[in-house]
Amino acid sequence: MTTHSTDAPPQGRPRQKNFRKTILVMLTAAMVINYMDRSALAVAMPFITEDFHLTDVEKGLIFSSFSVGYALFNFLGGVLSDKFGAKKVFVWAMVFWSAMCGLTAGAFNFWTLLAARALFGVGEGPISTTANKMVNNWFPLRERARSVGINQAGGPLGGALSGPVVGFLALTFGWRVAFVLIALIGLTWALIWRIVATDNPRDNKRVSAREIEEIEATESAEAVAVEEVATGEKPSMWKAILQPAILATALSLFCYNYILFFFLTWFPVYLVDAQGVSLRDMSIVTAIPWIVGAAGYLGGGFLIDYIFTRTGKQFFSRKVVLVTCLITSAVCVGVTSTASSATSAVILMTVAVGFLMLAAPAYWTLIQDAAPKEYVGSAGGLMHGLANISGIVAPTVTGFIVTTSNYSGAFVLAGALGVLGAVIVWIFVRHQKTHGIDVPTAPPVDSIPNGTNMDHAK
Repeated sequence: MTTHSTDAPPQGRPRQKNFRKTILVMLTAAMVINYMDRSALAVAMPFITEDFHLTDVEKGLIFSSFSVGYALFNFLGGVLSDKFGAKKVFVWAMVFWSAMCGLTAGAFNFWTLLAARALFGVGEGPISTTANKMVNNWFPLRERARSVGINQAGGPLGGALSGPVVGFLALTFGWRVAFVLIALIGLTWALIWRIVATDNPRDNKRVSAREIEEIEATESAEAVAVEEVATGEKPSMWKAILQPAILATALSLFCYNYILFFFLTWFPVYLVDAQGVSLRDMSIVTAIPWIVGAAGYLGGGFLIDYIFTRTGKQFFSRKVVLVTCLITSAVCVGVTSTASSATSAVILMTVAVGFLMLAAPAYWTLIQDAAPKEYVGSAGGLMHGLANISGIVAPTVTGFIVTTSNYSGAFVLAGALGVLGAVIVWIFVRHQKTHGIDVPTAPPVDSIPNGTNMDHAK
């Protein structure tokens, strides 16, 4: 288990309160850019289809090609962040995917668009695992779920921006211009991140000694328990990450992501093809579920932390939010199959996405709880990589269902998988022993004596 240095922080640090908030703002901005770039293709697809004369199956394959590279580099990005640090991996990833986003504008047929999309997925693969590792490094335990929620809320916010921004640019200047401009935004972020970020608070001259003490004084009960009985031998990466709880969480996240990728890639097309929504209106109304989803991400993180601080049950706080919200989302997705109008479809999917995002922070905090600190990136990468195989499956399967039947079957399948994902967590994700140690839960906030360092986390 990695330990923090006991040496005093360097002298002369500026008295800057909560610099970790700056890190969180940057992480959130990165997620906004990530989803804005990622969902741009779905918004631009009706325009691209006119240029390239794509079939439904070809569109499904293009949407799926993103996840071939994405799923692989979910895991590799996590491993690299453990080895080289999340800061460097984030810079590499942002620069590469922004370049691929810009090069999408140069596609001239099905095959070039397929290749550009697959390489784009390679670049975006590490983002969530490296962000999760940065949160684990920079935030006290009682702030982690809300920090994950705020960071990940940037995703649906980026999706919300993508509709009107990409739609406006595509209608005004052509779809190729949209991809070039959002690529430039990503490159600008990478430059700023390289200047302000460090992998750990102790390495950053902008972080005060008091903030370092506050962060390090609230290590998780799991980390403390492992430290107290450690043999001095570092556990192997594979032993640390191939735990039943991590694998079951990954399988559940596969089901969760099936809904997400179905919505991300096919819902805009469904509104145009099945409900007769105009391209202009589609680019606006598809922003609504994303805005609600951003609020859901924020609410999920704060809700988890609230339940944890009131009950002291770290594991329970994650599990109850995940299961309840995922089932609610799945039901709404399934019912959308009966929607008789574009308005009812958008309302149902808005509720579905809101509850889907409420559940999301629980996945990343479950991984932080289950994995040793030095392998949080690798464990998150394994979970995310296995789960994002759904990004290959969902768009392709949906394309075949739409071609051979209709959209109703696609909605029902996505909803059924959501219910399955919730059941997997409820039954198979249980309180685990870490390296043979029963991990205690932390006490409720109200039971922490005054005057301790825990007071800073209230």
